[in-house]
Amino acid sequence: MRTALVTVCAIAIVAAAVITGYLVPNLHASTGPIPLNCNRACLEGVLDQYLAALVAHDPKRLPLSADVMYTENDQQLDVGDGFWKTVEGLGNYKHVFADPEGGQVAFMGTMHEAGTALLMSLRLRIQLGRITEIESIYFRQGGGGPSGIPTLDAPGYKPEDMWFKSIPPAQRTTRAEMIAVADSYFSGLQKNDGKGVNGTGTYNFTNDCDRIENGAHTTNVPRPPNELKDAVNGFALDCMAQFKLGYYFVVQSIHHRRYPLVDNERGVVWSHAVFDQGTVNEGVLSDGRKYAFKGFNRPSSILVSEAFLIENGKIRRVEMIGPSATYHTNSAWGKGLSGN
Repeated sequence: MRTALVTVCAIAIVAAAVITGYLVPNLHASTGPIPLNCNRACLEGVLDQYLAALVAHDPKRLPLSADVMYTENDQQLDVGDGFWKTVEGLGNYKHVFADPEGGQVAFMGTMHEAGTALLMSLRLRIQLGRITEIESIYFRQGGGGPSGIPTLDAPGYKPEDMWFKSIPPAQRTTRAEMIAVADSYFSGLQKNDGKGVNGTGTYNFTNDCDRIENGAHTTNVPRPPNELKDAVNGFALDCMAQFKLGYYFVVQSIHHRRYPLVDNERGVVWSHAVFDQGTVNEGVLSDGRKYAFKGFNRPSSILVSEAFLIENGKIRRVEMIGPSATYHTNSAWGKGLSGN
């Protein structure tokens, strides 16, 4: 009878682990474990601990799981290799995102390497008191597309206060609802035709939506004083106007979409995806004008980490870090939502 009871208990423990996705890893580290009920402050502390260890070139300072998965720009490496060997110090810009429910914490900010600043996005997953996942993406000056690294790294530059407000519990939306809004951004951007998300005629943006990509504004940029009145200038438009114009028809596929961090207290979704482009560079905008993107004539991809600030079901702010990548890169982290 006792043997049967032990067997039943063991089966129940394994079943619970499978359902939650938290199979117990083989844990070894030179530091103590992270509290199992790691709240926002705790997660932010883990992130600070990681950054300090990174700058010290010493991963032994971290409570790592023995089977921790570590990537740089979607290439799997040993912790301590790659940027761990070349980093020179912390930069001035730091934007942190936390998901206590999911045990995830993320960072967008500047770091220093080879005497200059670069952008880093970083995601950590904590399970059973150890760091089990480390996903890092680096954008270095000249890495393709617009960039504003010096602006972000300037002393005193910081994210807008709206990113840090606390939404009253009764007004918060579910994780699934928030992920759906974030995913609608990618669906509306993929083969963007100005007809709304999947032809619905609508996009989920506030009227004051603004976006930063690699440290540079790619919306609401003032037009040059001598610009022709009918010139196509996508970056002068807001998020909604860009999408309604069909400005991003060059993005042919957005795949490997993942949403590992959701902070419904602050209305933030952290995402990862791969943009495929370069195979189409000429098209017709929704207002009938023909338009060609210069330089989009070679197959290429962008390895994207993107944070969305969502208010009442609409995207108000977007912050992205995305270096160029091999065309149709397949993420080491899997395909993600619905196999996209």
